[in-house]
Amino acid sequence: MGITLKKFITTTDKKAPGPSTTFTLFHIFCALECLAQGPFGRNKLADKLGVGDGAIRTIINRLKAAELISNTKEGCVLTRSGQEVWHQVEQVFPKRSEIPKTEITPSEFNYGFLIKDHGDSVKSGIDQRDAAIIAGAKRAIVLIVKQGHLHVASVDQCIEEKYTEAAAEILKRITPQNSKDVIIIAGAETPLKAKTGAFAAAWSLMDN
Repeated sequence: MGITLKKFITTTDKKAPGPSTTFTLFHIFCALECLAQGPFGRNKLADKLGVGDGAIRTIINRLKAAELISNTKEGCVLTRSGQEVWHQVEQVFPKRSEIPKTEITPSEFNYGFLIKDHGDSVKSGIDQRDAAIIAGAKRAIVLIVKQGHLHVASVDQCIEEKYTEAAAEILKRITPQNSKDVIIIAGAETPLKAKTGAFAAAWSLMDN
């Protein structure tokens, strides 16, 4: 990405009031994701992000300081710069979706990210699983697209033969665009933790 979210947090940390520990990269991602859909009031945005009043003020202050959002009568909206940053994010994470409970996604709540063209960045998938668990998920599975089929990263196993229905459910919600795409699905006890875990696992590939 030309303008990374990591760089954004680093460069805006000293430009706005409020402790930086009150929000994470995931909260910034979710805020941009919400605001890309239209105006959001502060309370509604806080509910979506699962944060308190102090944290949402800090997040909004950071985004304003970076000139990524502005205020309107309807609520906060993305500026042109904010839209450009979100467009860059969507180039890497073009598909994101809740995933139902299946044989390979056994948690009550599951969330998946499609990471474009990062198959070569995945080794065993353990780093991504660990990142998801540290972020609050119970488990995570890393799937690599090879010749149009889903393979489990850790064992290089094609899941469509043994788990036909599960694979169909995943592909229905997150459709890979080409080979070397990666699908990461995290499972957790709440929808927010599942999404947080999936994002953390997906983001761990950006360092590679």
